[in-house]
Amino acid sequence: MFDNLTDRLSNSFKVLQGKHKLSEANIKDAIREVRRALLEADVALEVIKVFLDQVQTKALGL
Repeated sequence: MFDNLTDRLSNSFKVLQGKHKLSEANIKDAIREVRRALLEADVALEVIKVFLDQVQTKALGL
């Protein structure tokens, strides 16, 4: 279970690393993939929401 989660999260971040400039669309795509990976790893939905809201706020500079 953790190997799959680690692989999926790593892949999401590798996609972002390949971008010259991060856009809102790039960030939202990565967040969507992270959300899917966390859901498949049976992380509680409320935990996912709080975590990804914080990540998105910091990533977008809101």
